[in-house]
Amino acid sequence: MTLKLANILKLSNDELIQYKLHLAGWNGTRQPLNDYLKGWEHWLGWNEWRGNKNDFNRPFIFSLIQFYHEPNKWLFGGIFKVVERLDDYEETEVGYKLELADLHQELVGRLVVEFYRYPGMRGRAFLLEGYYKEFIVSEILKRQFDGIHFPGYENICIDFPDLETVFKYQKTDWKTALENVKGVYMIMDKSNGKKYVGAAYGDSGIWARWGVYVGTGHGFNDELTKLIAATGINYARQNFRFTLLEYRSMRIDDSVIINRESFWKEALLSRSAFGYNSN
Repeated sequence: MTLKLANILKLSNDELIQYKLHLAGWNGTRQPLNDYLKGWEHWLGWNEWRGNKNDFNRPFIFSLIQFYHEPNKWLFGGIFKVVERLDDYEETEVGYKLELADLHQELVGRLVVEFYRYPGMRGRAFLLEGYYKEFIVSEILKRQFDGIHFPGYENICIDFPDLETVFKYQKTDWKTALENVKGVYMIMDKSNGKKYVGAAYGDSGIWARWGVYVGTGHGFNDELTKLIAATGINYARQNFRFTLLEYRSMRIDDSVIINRESFWKEALLSRSAFGYNSN
């Protein structure tokens, strides 16, 4: 049975016209969901930023964060009261002073709604009354969202910022699964399509190996080290995506993993101009 968000929040028509809807999505460099997970001040900054428009020209902001790993899903980011609008600003500076309203604070980071943002919905701010009745409750999480759940070995496709979040929170489902397997993995550079094929064997599972990437951005691989040295770790955050090509029990002989790594390097041409493997 479909549950409309309006049936939970119960905002009247008179109240709705006091709100602007903020649909926070990819801004060309960052996902707001990743900034939300970094800390409240980062998420607050998404709402306080003004740019060259007065998007939030009503007393309240109803904020939703794109749950980008699930189609048409949005995480409730809170209701903000506009305390002050700063007219003397630069585009890179804060343009609003906001306070988190008391209303429905218990649902911040827990309420997930379903809403289809059609391609013509450009911008970030909209009249809430125009879309409020379209929001469907997808789920209410037991606790505030702290990163994506482990999807299974065959379905790992995770961007660098999400991997950082997994390690920041030491997410048990990911850690338990990945520290108990050896395997072959691939890093895709989304900016140019180049691939790096690597392997985890010996006493270190995939978890430990990927932890090195989180700490360095390059994992001490020759070509990736050169790349990150020249561009900085933010290059990895913006462009690197991890996937697991094969996984095996920690009991299997290391030679099997090494041979499979060599196979994938050859199959994916990652030793050529198409990749970052140097051997």
